[in-house]
Amino acid sequence: MDIGDYSKRGMRYNAIIIGGGHNGLTAAAYLARAGRTSLVLERRHVLGGAAVTEEVFPGFRFSVCSYVVSLLRPEIIRELDLPRHGLEILPLDGTFTPAVAGPHLWRVDDHEQSRREIARHSPLDAEAYEKFNKKMVSIARFVGPLLDMTPPDPMTRDPRQLMKLAALAARFRALSNEDRRTCLQLMTMSAADFLDRWFETDVLKATMSASGIIGTFLGVRSPGTAYVLLHHYMGQIDGTFRAWGVAKGGTGAISQAIAEAAREAGAEIRPATPVAGIRVKHGRAVGVTLASGDELDADVVLSSVDPRLTFLQFVGARELPSEFVDEVRRYRFRGASGKVNLALDALPDFTCLPGPGAHLRGAISISPSVDYMERAYDQAKHGEFSRRPYIDIVIPTLTDPSIAPPGKHILSCFVQYAPYALARGAWDEQRDAFGDTVVETLAEYAPNIRRIILHRQVLTPVDLEREFGLTEGNIFHGELTLDQLFFLRPVPGWARYSTPIRNLWMCGSSTHPGGGIMGAPGRNAARRILGLAS
Repeated sequence: MDIGDYSKRGMRYNAIIIGGGHNGLTAAAYLARAGRTSLVLERRHVLGGAAVTEEVFPGFRFSVCSYVVSLLRPEIIRELDLPRHGLEILPLDGTFTPAVAGPHLWRVDDHEQSRREIARHSPLDAEAYEKFNKKMVSIARFVGPLLDMTPPDPMTRDPRQLMKLAALAARFRALSNEDRRTCLQLMTMSAADFLDRWFETDVLKATMSASGIIGTFLGVRSPGTAYVLLHHYMGQIDGTFRAWGVAKGGTGAISQAIAEAAREAGAEIRPATPVAGIRVKHGRAVGVTLASGDELDADVVLSSVDPRLTFLQFVGARELPSEFVDEVRRYRFRGASGKVNLALDALPDFTCLPGPGAHLRGAISISPSVDYMERAYDQAKHGEFSRRPYIDIVIPTLTDPSIAPPGKHILSCFVQYAPYALARGAWDEQRDAFGDTVVETLAEYAPNIRRIILHRQVLTPVDLEREFGLTEGNIFHGELTLDQLFFLRPVPGWARYSTPIRNLWMCGSSTHPGGGIMGAPGRNAARRILGLAS
């Protein structure tokens, strides 16, 4: 689509982007690089959305929400030259699953060492592990290119989209029979059932299945979670699949690097500038109204916030087709996670593997068994936060000591389950109890944790919604379930970043290919606007 040549008439832009998260910034960078005058409006005082670094306590700079990076598209890193703008990704080496009773599990990036570790539990699983990794990499290579494309509409009569669908079908047919079966299993099975086909060791299956429930209100035995496992498997660092890392300076450094690339290209970025509404005339977006009352004009408006905020709050249902509004209202969020950030005086000491060591430098997963994971979900189904939750832990100061005072540490805890809607009480009343539960759970594995905590930040789903604009606290701007993926995300018939309002586009995690620090929605939307993708 041609958005017209820029002619300055007061405060007029080619593009106004609502939301200064990493996707909105990515869209602005690509539009600005193409010569479009672009303005990013961010409600908070700091850029990044959920990919943000903040000094919550003196000297401690927390990655408050998102805390690891893997899914960031290599095309974006390369095309925006993010390392030149300060991005440095430090690898996390493996995953340590501590145990209260029984043997722990510690998988690392060294494949042979991980095989030996798994063989302590099961020689059969050690052999299967190598085959599993090769299979998942093969499937990830097939699915990966889909992340960077505009989803074709299967109901269309447009020959270009029909050709895309035919090409996808041809690529699928080119897979081996075994790979085609695996693809179908990943799209339909639960993470636990899928892993049961490969492994027998409970703690291994529990830890691996955790990737299938991140950000979803589903359990490891819920159908569809196998795809979420694949979604996280597709991340790569320096060409290595399933590699994870932390950004030096915290995840806010990713957003800052993208922002610097956008500014260098000519984009204007305004933090602390909340939007009150999207202005629509004769079915066309013509600009935005700020909370201050000021009006800004634009040829196109892009929203990197979710569909509920975009269409029901900023646009208003009266401007939209009723069937579209119904679909937006049916779009599911169901936030299921919280975050607990701890400032520590020393390192946690795990009973099963005492003392400091390399096992603390990667991810630490509180996922001792499949039953443990499912019991945590059972409580959430009834409107309670899990009393013994799944916790994904990172100690980023072991990789990047610059984010805390000398000798001190940060412990980042991603926690499930924390349902947005509690059966009893309100989250503002339950926040401290939730934080206490996380600390009590950690203390079962590392008893010294209580006495080394200096400060504690607890974020409930309501806090994520209130402070970061994540509706119902969903970290992906909506669940990654089969009925909300690809050409169905966020609304059937409107999965190609455009909307029923002409010149209004979506570019956030509620669009294909979904959530995580990925940047693909922002890049894909910008490319469509610029006519670089059909």
